[in-house]
Amino acid sequence: MEQKNFLFISLTGLISDVAWQVKKEGHNVKFYIRDNDEKDIGDGFVEKTDDWEKEVDWADVIIFDDTLGQGEKAKALREKGKLVVGGSPYTDRLEDDRSFGQEELKNAGIPIIPYKNFTSFDEAIEFVKSKPDKYVIKPSGEAGNIKILLFVGEEENGQDVISILEAYKTTWAKSIQELQLQKKISGVEIAVGAYFNGNEFIYPININFEHKKLFPGNLGPSTGEMGTNMFWSEPNRLFNATLKKMEVKLREEHYVGYIDLNCIVNGSGIFPLEFTARFGYPTIFIQEEGITMPISEFLYRLASGENFAIKTKKGFQVGARIIVPPYPFDDPATFEAYSKNAAVLFKKNNLEGIHIEDMKLVDGEWLVAGSAGVILTVVGTGTTMKQAQNDMFQKIKNITVPNMYYRTDIGDRWFEDSDKLHNWGYLRET
Repeated sequence: MEQKNFLFISLTGLISDVAWQVKKEGHNVKFYIRDNDEKDIGDGFVEKTDDWEKEVDWADVIIFDDTLGQGEKAKALREKGKLVVGGSPYTDRLEDDRSFGQEELKNAGIPIIPYKNFTSFDEAIEFVKSKPDKYVIKPSGEAGNIKILLFVGEEENGQDVISILEAYKTTWAKSIQELQLQKKISGVEIAVGAYFNGNEFIYPININFEHKKLFPGNLGPSTGEMGTNMFWSEPNRLFNATLKKMEVKLREEHYVGYIDLNCIVNGSGIFPLEFTARFGYPTIFIQEEGITMPISEFLYRLASGENFAIKTKKGFQVGARIIVPPYPFDDPATFEAYSKNAAVLFKKNNLEGIHIEDMKLVDGEWLVAGSAGVILTVVGTGTTMKQAQNDMFQKIKNITVPNMYYRTDIGDRWFEDSDKLHNWGYLRET
């Protein structure tokens, strides 16, 4: 593909690695980050801009990396004839408004898990007392992005949920204006995702398994994500029963980009949880290792509305996030003391499978940037899950960062879950 101009527009610098990859493939790149605390992310790796609107005419392709109002901008640019990878007000709402997402699933003929919305902690507490059961607490709106607030109840009488609601009432009342209680369903958690070109899904689809708890064994606080294992597939029973049914609505919205639906499945059925109507993080970085065509070509053809087959590897990809304090907590003093500007060293000069997140390049050194403490995603590939895991861990051994930590069990659940999924028939290609 001839040289193109790519403009990446970000709220918090999430998509820095994709911008860097496109630059390495020989294209011109400009990268905008809105939030002041994150503006140094990507410095030295790609060219930055402080005013993305001035670059619109320059850009051949414009890429948005988040929701939270970005869909309105993407829609407006598409209506002006620009090639855009990004959402719409509708798809932003699918992710940001949990109740709306659930109702849209129901409207598409997809069964949903019983839920109830609350604008009062007291009302939520009284509801659990009157209908004791296992529930999941899901804050809505912007508070939904604070992943440590997600709570999965384990007690049959709901007492653990009541205790958490009472604690949130004291400490998070200003941030949580609305919350959802969703009945907990037991089974295998799995996500099905696919790329949409404005008119239809393109294939193959992506099947992935998130690891959101901080510690191995699925322990500790919830995070945005600690790692993911995945593989590519032709449309299967899971996809056809869920995302495929959203195709008409996505076409009406001229949506262009990735959309992912997290589900619980068991022998009784498929129970969708929530949408991600954008690139997932670190999902997109792990997908980069599974896509064999240039990422720049892939993004350009997607934004152009082409119907093409994504060229992908067979087998599996496994990615773990490399983290430094205070992640997943917001603690500027800890970040300043232990992580800011910390150097990332590589024992051998091999960057295969290394994807930058909150990083900057200064005088040839890789330094921790931003404020969150999510610095790298390291990805392994293989024809089996075990091979992909081993490949990832060998790459991690090449990295030295003060106070770094990561989950050592990314991909382990596949060895049990795959038997169940195959037995239930959800992964069978159609």
